[in-house]
Amino acid sequence: MGDHWNAFITRVDPSPAVESPGTGPLAGRTLGVKDLFDTAGIRTTYGSRLYRDHVPYRTALSVQRLLDAGAVLVGKTHLPEFAWSVMGQSDWYGTCHNPTAPGRTTGGSSSGSGAALAAGLCDLALGTDTGCSIRLPSAACGVVGLKTQWGRISLDGVFPLCPTLDTVGPMARSVEDVALMWSLLSERPVPEPRLAGLTVGLLRQPPGIGDGRETERSDAAEAWVAELERLGARVVETRVPDPTANTWPQFQHEALRSHGETFPSRADEYGAIMRTKLEAAQRATSEEVGDAYRAVAEWRRYEPEVDLYVSPCYAIELPPEDADELEVRLPLSSFLRWVNLTGWAGLAIGNMQLVAPRDEVVLAAGLAWERR
Repeated sequence: MGDHWNAFITRVDPSPAVESPGTGPLAGRTLGVKDLFDTAGIRTTYGSRLYRDHVPYRTALSVQRLLDAGAVLVGKTHLPEFAWSVMGQSDWYGTCHNPTAPGRTTGGSSSGSGAALAAGLCDLALGTDTGCSIRLPSAACGVVGLKTQWGRISLDGVFPLCPTLDTVGPMARSVEDVALMWSLLSERPVPEPRLAGLTVGLLRQPPGIGDGRETERSDAAEAWVAELERLGARVVETRVPDPTANTWPQFQHEALRSHGETFPSRADEYGAIMRTKLEAAQRATSEEVGDAYRAVAEWRRYEPEVDLYVSPCYAIELPPEDADELEVRLPLSSFLRWVNLTGWAGLAIGNMQLVAPRDEVVLAAGLAWERR
């Protein structure tokens, strides 16, 4: 099948394996892997010019677990440079196009994984999420994606952006497939479907990140309340408190560390958007960074008053695929990025987002929702 959506950076011919599929719970299922994961013997660019000819000698642990379960790798999917963008744009590999909303962004940074699933180019996909990067493409492309709770799935063999926020997660066209992939990645059983008896917090406005910017409001989650209640949940209005300091310098500090070997020494080989962000990161003071780390640590000790939150993934009109990323990144991701800071799990089912401290809770709720 032709890749009219530029969903892949590198294609892998799966034909021999598909003709003789192996065994395992994913036997013969085709897999697209975000080009941020190392794959032995297969070009892995991290979406960059710096690594355009890079061929790793090993395969990331999370990828290997899916391959060992019988999945068949069909390609390395598109991403913006080093996975730091809410759009599916790349100075080096072109724009990834949205099969379900032509002319609109796929979202980023797991852009190709979302597009490839929506276009039927693969059955399953693997992505990463540091601020929105699995859930936004899943919402924009109408598929399902899980931002796992921080630390649950190995980041071995994945190029880092902000290790305190980075997560690996499965993407597919159903919650059932996402839950199965999660089980294989985490080595834990698939949870039983459950919404009955849970208290669900309706989130009309997400918390900020401590930078003083007012976050977007949305009543979109009201559309799901009646069905949640029919399935046995109790839905209440809720809020999540803001952090006690600006958390953004922590992200900037870790991004600079992740690129210490090549920035600023090879700054001219970075794209304009990535270079602008790293240059801004250099201006964060040690005091600001320290305050940010303390605020994140405090936020991660917060105990929610509900079992589960429901909100939209995005609350503004989906931008055109050629929109200025620096202008849209904050309003487009405001309902998503706080989840990485708390370290919680977030499941996107199209534009519906379910959030809880543990993967099992959002997966159980998502399975109950899907099987209704």
